[in-house]
Amino acid sequence: MNIARLAQRLSLLVTLLAAPLAASADQAIPSPPQLAAKSYVLMDGSSGKVLVENNGDQRLPPASLTKLMTAYIATLEIRKGKIGEQDLVTVSEHAWRTGGAASGGSTMFLPINSQVSVDDLLHGIIIQSGNDASIALAEYIAGSEDAFADMMNAAAEKLGMKNSHFMNATGLPHPEHYSSAHDMAILARAIINEDQEHYAIYSQKEFYWNNIKQGNRNLLLWRDSTVDGLKTGHTEEAGYCLVASAVRDGARMITSVFGTDSEKTRAAETQKLLTYGFRFFETQTFYKQGQELAQAQVWKGTTRQVKAGLAQDLTLTLPRGQVKQLQASMVLEPQLVAPLAQGDVIGKVEVKLGEQVVHSADLIALESVEEGGFFRRLWDSIRLFFYGLFN
Repeated sequence: MNIARLAQRLSLLVTLLAAPLAASADQAIPSPPQLAAKSYVLMDGSSGKVLVENNGDQRLPPASLTKLMTAYIATLEIRKGKIGEQDLVTVSEHAWRTGGAASGGSTMFLPINSQVSVDDLLHGIIIQSGNDASIALAEYIAGSEDAFADMMNAAAEKLGMKNSHFMNATGLPHPEHYSSAHDMAILARAIINEDQEHYAIYSQKEFYWNNIKQGNRNLLLWRDSTVDGLKTGHTEEAGYCLVASAVRDGARMITSVFGTDSEKTRAAETQKLLTYGFRFFETQTFYKQGQELAQAQVWKGTTRQVKAGLAQDLTLTLPRGQVKQLQASMVLEPQLVAPLAQGDVIGKVEVKLGEQVVHSADLIALESVEEGGFFRRLWDSIRLFFYGLFN
């Protein structure tokens, strides 16, 4: 590929990226609110970028926020076909004694040895925060709550939850059971993005089972119509916790608040974070996964060019008014030699705000290119020899 052609493509990509960047007028971004909480995080739901945090990686008892992981694994197992929503689960003595009505904790009021569907248990976990439902479903999936905790920790590691360790399916206190505001935001984003069908349960205000009305403790579902989840938690040690999410004008924000002093406080402090995020930040997806951004020259192949694009959406979240200041550049590998497989890295794109790189991603081949015939390979070998002499 000659230098003039590469420069032309660089200019083209900058133009393409800059074209949709007309944004609102610059405005000052005030300092984020200081919350009456031990730890908190505000995350953009599209990009996963943390916009505000205070002690976000501090390991703290998560209380019933734990059940976000319990429900996450259950829905994974449903999607894999390993369990069915109408499967009947027998409530063990352990589930009844540890999490049932006699325990004095949050419960779905499941009778011992009763049989309850997976779907009902999932609703009881998410809406009512039933400890008995959590244990019963954990035992059904893994055979025991201890084995289920191993599954929880494996899932946490896979999601990149670096400050979480689970010992049970409920969040009942244990010295080795902990998580962080940041980790819970990561988990919430996975729940939302991976399974919209089951995520709809988190917005339900009530659930009736066995003539018992199960009420959702997330006060924001009644106060803010844009809020559609997720989960509350409370123990004496943990305080009052809430992981929440809302969508406004197509943008999603996720909040995770640990250690407030009351139900009202956790709702009010969460609302402050949501208001701040939607008011002072904007998120835009400029290019979708698999969209062609350029064509790169290929040597010794059946074709002379290969389409280049991104493996993931190019989504950025910045303070309002900064999006229009972005500049992009691209570098394509000048000597791509066939064969090339779809997904091979063939270049790099960087998006800068001034001198700061705010996004960097690999450009990949969007299609495969097979090795060309003998004469094509021979001719390109000669061309590459002289290309190397003069470049």
